[in-house]
Amino acid sequence: MSNSASISRVALKKITPDVSAAMGSLHAAAVSAAHDAKVEPELLELIRIRASQINGCAFCLDMHTKDARAAGETEQRVYALNAWRETPFFTGRERAALALTEAVTLVHDGQVPDAVYAEAAEVFDETQIAALIWAATVINAYNRIAIATRMVPGGYQPAPKN
Repeated sequence: MSNSASISRVALKKITPDVSAAMGSLHAAAVSAAHDAKVEPELLELIRIRASQINGCAFCLDMHTKDARAAGETEQRVYALNAWRETPFFTGRERAALALTEAVTLVHDGQVPDAVYAEAAEVFDETQIAALIWAATVINAYNRIAIATRMVPGGYQPAPKN
């Protein structure tokens, strides 16, 4: 895929501000549900990065790798996330969340297998699984928006820590 912009793409926030605001509200609700379920913000960033890797979303990869690093994630784990199954760097809990994220992201390829769901259910309760599914769903939607509109990576900077 070329990253050259041969034609101008629609500015969704400008053209459909109500829908863009609703997407922002969905994101905020998913983050709130994860917080209430005690799903770690660091795990949410791993989910966002992994889904964005699968989908090839450069904009979201730029954003979420920066956010993860700003939150204290190690470079080693960020670099190895694409091969998480082959490394000792991730906990069982993280592995279950990553497997669930991959299944949700690749739902067209065999749905979400019972074994993947069962693995997640061993380490997460129902509210946490719901939060993980919402987190994966929201980042997949954002990936599609960024790719369809060819959002340009590189300019994003994480919010400063208070």
